[in-house]
Amino acid sequence: MISRRNFLGTAGAATLGSNLVLSNPAGGQESRGDQERPLRLAIVTTVWRYLSHAQHMGDRFLVGYPHEGRWHRPNVEVVSLFVDQQGEGDQSKERAETHGFQIYPTIAEALRQGGDSLAVDAVLLIGEHGDYPRNDKGQILYPRYAFFKDVVEVFKEDGRAVPVFNDKHLSFRFDHAQEMVKLSEQLGFPFMAGSSLPVTFRLPSVELPYERPIRDALMVGVGSSDPMDFHALEALHSLIDRRQGGETGVEAVQMIEGDAVWRAGDEGAWSWELLEAALSRSNQLQGISRTEAKPQDLIRNGQLQALVKNPASYTVWFRDGLKTTMLMLNGAVGDFTCAVRLRDPDEILSTLFYLPPTPNVTYSAELMNRVEMMFRTGAAVTPVKRTLLVSGVLESCLESRMRGQRKLVTPHLGVKYRVPEESQFATT
Repeated sequence: MISRRNFLGTAGAATLGSNLVLSNPAGGQESRGDQERPLRLAIVTTVWRYLSHAQHMGDRFLVGYPHEGRWHRPNVEVVSLFVDQQGEGDQSKERAETHGFQIYPTIAEALRQGGDSLAVDAVLLIGEHGDYPRNDKGQILYPRYAFFKDVVEVFKEDGRAVPVFNDKHLSFRFDHAQEMVKLSEQLGFPFMAGSSLPVTFRLPSVELPYERPIRDALMVGVGSSDPMDFHALEALHSLIDRRQGGETGVEAVQMIEGDAVWRAGDEGAWSWELLEAALSRSNQLQGISRTEAKPQDLIRNGQLQALVKNPASYTVWFRDGLKTTMLMLNGAVGDFTCAVRLRDPDEILSTLFYLPPTPNVTYSAELMNRVEMMFRTGAAVTPVKRTLLVSGVLESCLESRMRGQRKLVTPHLGVKYRVPEESQFATT
């Protein structure tokens, strides 16, 4: 696990793949040993209001966050902000006035602090929440790709790059997501993205054995499509990409809804046994568990089908032969759980991805801790290719639903990567 001691002692930077200079995480051209001056952080976001991702994440760098039993104040100074929409409930002006940073009208000006060259050490890119349209797949057209391209254009023009974190999926279009990762590789700057679920606390605190073969896996999620199904899919991938051989890419996907989901389980398309194991970890069963505080077996008492009015299943076939299922069970649960069946020997591991309730949501503190590590060390903590793959899986699943819930072959999702053996989720 990542410890505070490991974090404070980590050093180093990514190897550059271009002629751009990677900005020293300590700032400017100072030596790597100079950690006195705070990192200068630019935040680029869609909105900043109560319970928005910008509020959850940006406030961590303004006032600190709890971590491993202590209050941690990052040696980071928010120096500039670009916010795309400032409507009702906007907090950006108050935060800027209280904490002494400037709001700029363009991303380029925010990164240059109104000057002629890049003047920050890191960029926090948050394209979540706000008034944006949806496409025919039901995806919210957040401008993450456009924001990222504006950031990269500054890097190119100024001949210098800094670490970037992109909140949640990279883009609603896989080709755009691919381009984002490719640009980070070409220009040689550290790049992280994704959900808070892979790094939040787990109950119980279990990890899949590294390089262990997997037979099957089933994830249970809750919430609306596009925002919350991404969280569930990436949480699932954060478990299974530790499997033997690492990640090799996705061969096909299928999304189905309604009673067909239950029939698929009865026909063996997904495992009721794994669903039982996942539900056993839930802290937020609905129905009589909520109204009467009465324990219940949702599967055997028949309440699962009664509670879930429109179930959805996202089935993913991987190139190494693994098949997984993610079930969105709105009405039956209020949290995210997973069960994985291992091979050699055969056993089932299950866990809850613990999300403390609003408004505290300390899981965002754990995510920002990992982001701070990257800003400080110049090395990504979690693999951006996981987020790339999950971005593509989600887009393809939604395409499957739009095309009559058919199974779709996905030759474009041949994303390969390996995760380090050290786990990244919070334990203390």
